[in-house]
Amino acid sequence: MKKNLMFKILFTICLIILLYHFLNIIKWEKDNRLNKELTDDLTELFENNAKPSENSSFIFVNSEYEDKNSSYWYYVNTEMINMDFTELHLKNNDTKGWIYVPGTDINYPFVQTKDNKYYLNHSFNKKNNNAGWIFLDYRNDINNLSKNNILYGHARVDKTMFGSLKNTLKKSWFENKENHIVKISTEKENTLWQVFSIYHIKTDPYYITTHFKNDDEFQQYIDKSL
Repeated sequence: MKKNLMFKILFTICLIILLYHFLNIIKWEKDNRLNKELTDDLTELFENNAKPSENSSFIFVNSEYEDKNSSYWYYVNTEMINMDFTELHLKNNDTKGWIYVPGTDINYPFVQTKDNKYYLNHSFNKKNNNAGWIFLDYRNDINNLSKNNILYGHARVDKTMFGSLKNTLKKSWFENKENHIVKISTEKENTLWQVFSIYHIKTDPYYITTHFKNDDEFQQYIDKSL
């Protein structure tokens, strides 16, 4: 009698666990489908609204840059992206910019709200979705960037959000110089960001420090990151 009761209890527990995981899989697939529909829509919007913008960087004239094959000249002549944010703001008034990372699938608008939690489980359309969205740390000011500006995003298995960021660890990605320039467009300006370091770190709150009292404190942060 006791054995039968124990068997029924174990069977019920296993059934509940199986049902729980089954429902999670259904939710995961639904989130992926809705997220793909949204990203496809935004990609189309990007293609229709983003216009190339000339790099207006100041060209220095000295012996260091006489070699026309140097990376300096390559970056100076690289086009930026110039996004029209009118329609994006109609879709989501939290929109702060657009980021494009060559050699990955990262080509998204990024948002910002009053905390670093909301967009962990809300999509660009502000609907519940465990895929979340790409968002700027709430402590950063997109119009007055600090020495450490942080964009967050889930590393999704289907390579959406920051799921394709791991491409940057591949030799083929590194050997293509075009991949080293991240393009960001905001309402205020269009900019290029050169990738100079990629590394894994242990989970530690120090790496999300956004403001520093002085240059010495910032240097300590850099030293700890190396």
